[in-house]
Amino acid sequence: MTLYLSRLTLQTDQQSRALSGLIDPPERAHAQGRGQVLDAHHRLIWSAFADSPDRERDFLWRSEGQGRFMTLSSRKPVESPLFETPEVLPFAPSLAAGDRLGFALRVNATKDRSRVDGPNRRVDVVMDALHGLPGSEDDSRPRASARLTLAAQAGTEWMARQGTVHGFEPLEIAVEDYRVMALPGYRGRRKGQPQFGILDLAGVLRVSDPATFIARLGSGFGRAKAFGCGLMLIRRV
Repeated sequence: MTLYLSRLTLQTDQQSRALSGLIDPPERAHAQGRGQVLDAHHRLIWSAFADSPDRERDFLWRSEGQGRFMTLSSRKPVESPLFETPEVLPFAPSLAAGDRLGFALRVNATKDRSRVDGPNRRVDVVMDALHGLPGSEDDSRPRASARLTLAAQAGTEWMARQGTVHGFEPLEIAVEDYRVMALPGYRGRRKGQPQFGILDLAGVLRVSDPATFIARLGSGFGRAKAFGCGLMLIRRV
């Protein structure tokens, strides 16, 4: 299957600037606000791919900031009045076992947590690690101070598991950020609202099974792909 890697850049004309607060709202400090930003971006990207009312999402995307987005898709993005002409390249990396690649990945990393009173429950790997910290839910100080340390450990372990299944070996991993988003569209009290975590990972990996790895690149990593997660960018090092 042919894939396309595209860069989409928001128009900067006067009309687009007037709508910028709606289509590309500024980052917010709290989880609910960040979730609203992701929801706005998700709808914005759809304008370049929704060519029919019943179209289902068949693309990955991530925000690069300042009105720029990267997408990986099986179809070329269409012209949209909200974007400049898309920059599109075929995505068909020629890889061999042993190749070293730099990577950047924004991901909602999850795992199954076993339960004695029912079926396994899928949980965010960092939230699960934070859940085990001492202290009450009302005392955020231990959680805040340990968040990035636990994120680095949980993210490294998650990447190792992904590599075992998907044809690569992580050699260097850095956790550049971890933030929590409220599920867009949720209505109800803020306390207890559904949330998910987003890890920004970067580093170096070695390809062990090129076909398996390329297939996973096309389908994306982790969950929450509708909200800008799962697209791994790669480059040779």
